[in-house]
Amino acid sequence: MIKTDILIIGAGPTGLFAVFEAGLLKLKCHLIDALPQAGGQCSEIYPKKPIYDIPGFPEVLAGDLVDNLMEQIKPFQPGFTLGERAETIEKLDDGSFVVTTNKGTEHHAPIVAIAGGLGSFEPRKPLLDNITDFEDKGVNYFIKEPEVYRNKKVLIAGGGDSALDWSIFLADIASEVTLVHRRNEFRGALDSVEKVQELKNRGKIKLITPAEVVGLKGTDKLEVVLIKKVKSDNGKIEVAVDNFIPLFGLSPKLGPIANWGLEIEKNAIKVDNTLDYQTNIPGIYAIGDVNTYPGKLKLILCGFHEATLMCQSAYQRINPGKKYVLKYTTVGGINGFDGSKKEAPKAVVKAIE
Repeated sequence: MIKTDILIIGAGPTGLFAVFEAGLLKLKCHLIDALPQAGGQCSEIYPKKPIYDIPGFPEVLAGDLVDNLMEQIKPFQPGFTLGERAETIEKLDDGSFVVTTNKGTEHHAPIVAIAGGLGSFEPRKPLLDNITDFEDKGVNYFIKEPEVYRNKKVLIAGGGDSALDWSIFLADIASEVTLVHRRNEFRGALDSVEKVQELKNRGKIKLITPAEVVGLKGTDKLEVVLIKKVKSDNGKIEVAVDNFIPLFGLSPKLGPIANWGLEIEKNAIKVDNTLDYQTNIPGIYAIGDVNTYPGKLKLILCGFHEATLMCQSAYQRINPGKKYVLKYTTVGGINGFDGSKKEAPKAVVKAIE
């Protein structure tokens, strides 16, 4: 049985940052994730997608953010159970928990932090009769490696941030980018909408709105996408393509966690955000996109904040009555479990003193 102080379910950015905050408190962490590598959606779905709202990084690729987080937590030597799904949980008489995976691996900890992002998920696929015939033959639901689309004719469908951001990103890679949306208005960030409009004006992106993809044609692979303008009787538009990428979001599911007795609201775990993001079961927390509370924002930076407060609360549960004095890393450096210490620069320490 694997024993740890905080068992984190989900090894995405929020779960990884929780390791860092716990490490500063001398708490050991172990992470479980159904994916074969750490990083969650940032690694599995869009490692090359740029993220713009991480403090201190005007722009950072999702995969690079994961790499940086892994480097940041290295001094604290977390454990990982990857490629296994957290299946069942048992609360012991002493208030601690045993979580068992679908492969029978048992984990014991006084604290469980669910950082499962959107949970298990599947892409929302357009209702096209033959779309499965072209999956991995021109139809893709995620963009993992943009270089695959270099000098290719790419058609993206969708009206959210992913569709806008990838259209912008691929404009300098693909030979032709076409963006199709069923409305004239987009629901993504205003800045991204303006960039798409600018690229359209420069001839870098073809924009077809309001319209929908209604058919796919090809022999051994996808060759043509059929588009119909909304509320128009002018027939279908045929667009020659190499790749069709429908980006309609993900259909999230909590999976086995939904059966753990937690209070669920709209496929998310309700938490108390007035203090520490604890669930209705004492000792079990939920942080990041998997939780919900009044005013919740599904942003990575919000998950980082939630992870920080969760770790402070976990420290008090594990060490009842023990006073913890917050120390800034600019003063105290980082003490790892391996005995190493990264000191702050002397000039910085002197200025603070």
